[in-house]
Amino acid sequence: MMKFDKPILGVPTNIITGFLGVGKTSVILNLLANKPKNERWAVLVNEFGEIGVDGSFFKNQQGGDQQVFIREVPGGCMCCAAGLPMQVALNQLLSEAKPDRLLIEPTGLGHPKEVLQVLSSEHYCKVLSLQKNIALVDARQLSDVRYTEHETFNQQIAIADIVVGNKLDLYQADEQQALAAYTEKVSGADTQVLFAQHGVLPFTILEGDSTVHVNPPLNHHHDHSKPLASELPLPENGILKAINEGEGFQSIGWRFSSDKCFDHQRLFKWLNELEVERLKAVFITEKGCFGYNLTPDGLTEIDLEGCIESRIELIATFIDQSCETQLLDCLR
Repeated sequence: MMKFDKPILGVPTNIITGFLGVGKTSVILNLLANKPKNERWAVLVNEFGEIGVDGSFFKNQQGGDQQVFIREVPGGCMCCAAGLPMQVALNQLLSEAKPDRLLIEPTGLGHPKEVLQVLSSEHYCKVLSLQKNIALVDARQLSDVRYTEHETFNQQIAIADIVVGNKLDLYQADEQQALAAYTEKVSGADTQVLFAQHGVLPFTILEGDSTVHVNPPLNHHHDHSKPLASELPLPENGILKAINEGEGFQSIGWRFSSDKCFDHQRLFKWLNELEVERLKAVFITEKGCFGYNLTPDGLTEIDLEGCIESRIELIATFIDQSCETQLLDCLR
């Protein structure tokens, strides 16, 4: 049971879903950059991988705004085990931030319907005010059965109040219409469909009560008794590795102590040659700290003000184990 100094009531809450690499982090960063200056916002982000990289991206790119509070739940579906990992993190975040708005980003391979069930439960009915659920979709994926036959991809659309076709600038002529038709088939004619480039959405997209109702909880549990790799102390050699698997994908990630420095040139070359579905990383190099984001559209590199340690997470249907040797070879 949550206990607060002052009751936290009716916090406007939005779930922002989307499959791997569709631009959820970019959307949230853009929304944070344009939030009302006098408001405190909280972000609860879940990652499929065990290591947890998104928190470093958010904290480095939201300009040091003391009115933004971030908490991660790494390791896959945060709604499992009766929602316990999610509820613990959410309760702590609400207690710390006392936010004017809460954004929740489930992993692209998670179970958004069950996240919604937890948030709709009696436990949170007075604390949270569920507003628009937003599902980001890359309409180009509709021609690939790996997406259209994936339960999570369809579930994200099914629970959405608004479907956003992101990366509009990369679409072919008929792909906007294809997304509208697919959304109507999966979610119904009342679901609004919008389009965006580079994750830029108006603040008003968040406002308004959600009209989505969920069924009784599903029987879906994983073992979360093991400690999170993102929070474990690093071993004596300064390197920690963690693996996860589910929903037809594998993840492999590493944490490196802050005294380990990577060769920027070798690292950048290796990252560009990787063949994976998704990559997120923050690295300490001899040229400074950098963040990396790899999607099917390519690799991006951004300067970071700093990072506590180097972290990398790879996600793919199959990951070649030789990548570990190649990564270690990038150490100076």
